[in-house]
Amino acid sequence: MKKDFFEKKIISRAENYSEWYLDVIAAADLAENSPVRGCMVIKPNGYALWERTQEILNKKFKETGVENAYFPIFIPEKFLKKEESHVEGFSPQVAVVTYAGGKKLDEPLVVRPTSETIIYDVFSKWIHSYRDLPLLINQWANVVRWEMRPRLFLRTVEFLWQEGHTVHETEELADIRARQMLDIYKDFAENIMAIPVIQGVKSESEKFAGALRTYCVEAMMQDGKALQFATSHHLGQNFAKVFDVKFLDKNSTSQYGWQTSWGISTRIIGGLIMTHGDDKGIVLPPRIAPIQIVITTIGRPEEQERVSKKAEEIAKMLRSGDVRVHVDARDLRPGEKFYEWEKRGVPLRIELGPKDIDNNVAIFVRRDNGTKEKISFDSILTSAVKLLETIQSDLYNNALKYREERTKKVDTWEDFVKEINSGNFVLAHWSGDKEDEEKIKEETGATIRCIPFTEKEEDGKCVYSNKPSKKRVIFALSY
Repeated sequence: MKKDFFEKKIISRAENYSEWYLDVIAAADLAENSPVRGCMVIKPNGYALWERTQEILNKKFKETGVENAYFPIFIPEKFLKKEESHVEGFSPQVAVVTYAGGKKLDEPLVVRPTSETIIYDVFSKWIHSYRDLPLLINQWANVVRWEMRPRLFLRTVEFLWQEGHTVHETEELADIRARQMLDIYKDFAENIMAIPVIQGVKSESEKFAGALRTYCVEAMMQDGKALQFATSHHLGQNFAKVFDVKFLDKNSTSQYGWQTSWGISTRIIGGLIMTHGDDKGIVLPPRIAPIQIVITTIGRPEEQERVSKKAEEIAKMLRSGDVRVHVDARDLRPGEKFYEWEKRGVPLRIELGPKDIDNNVAIFVRRDNGTKEKISFDSILTSAVKLLETIQSDLYNNALKYREERTKKVDTWEDFVKEINSGNFVLAHWSGDKEDEEKIKEETGATIRCIPFTEKEEDGKCVYSNKPSKKRVIFALSY
């Protein structure tokens, strides 16, 4: 065994959660810092998770009529300045190119922080009539936002994402699309990544710069902080009026389009780590895992050929059932193999040695809880498929139970401060007053994560100001 194999220890979550998060990324070989401060190198193990995300969401998007395209990374600075609230919202994070080709540029170019402005300038040339609508476009791209306190996956100067942009005839149709895409993100979070999320609308202070409304899905991490999983924006006609996105309606009257934009980024990989990870490393839900099952061979060198041959037979059987499987027949000690695949979070490990072959069984080991089970060769495929689904549902249910236990309903300021400081989600009344929202943030660090769709109206008093309130909202510390 290599001397340094077990030296890269992962600190426990209880000891230092922030350091644990970075240790897990390193141990699972997901990403590392690049020579450019704030940027990251996404390694094959990490990028495989993004590829799975692309594969699944591409299919879901296209089923709703969305098509993929690509737009330039460079945006004329004057475009960003056209929509006042938009440029104000992004100005602290914008990177600008002023010198290129050996000379100063006549016009500065912004490195894409988001693409509304350049895409809508193009849309104004593509759209002429109501017959051109709805226009449903998505791009998979990178963006640059100059983060002052970068953190791998969660906040980096450059990151990967998808951004959808649509144009519709009416406000209602735009809102339907914005909510539809939010539902797709919720389904992806819960049914693929096993991350329970809360759907809602952002407050005016927290909405996207230039939007009419921002819808979101919010998740709770193991330290009680919130992570914004995805957003979907109803942009109204704000950008349409600035970029002349018009169409002739059925009465040959010129109308401005109603627009949406929506996106998800590589920060969801950080969310995946912090929702399911344990002190051994990352834990991957089977539906998102690039490798669902790893078969690890055991035995002396003279037995390896026989064991490897059986492992490949089992792998072929599993692949026939659309299981993503990998055979690890490397000449390493069993402990080394087991430890590596635990760190990488592969949902199910099959241990296979000469005695197992003699007994016509394989040993199944769950990554999420470590339980072991002997499975007959005759039922390996059915047992594996069933166990993967059990792991998927268990991970989701455990995360949901955790969130429910750490979501507290409060009515007094004293209880509010106590629960926020304890790292919980807090359901509390809010007056709707921006000033109250800002004061709460100043005094506790907590922000309104969303106004949940599921919260019913009820008479109450703002937890901070005692002003009348009709609905509870979710406050939390966040990433």
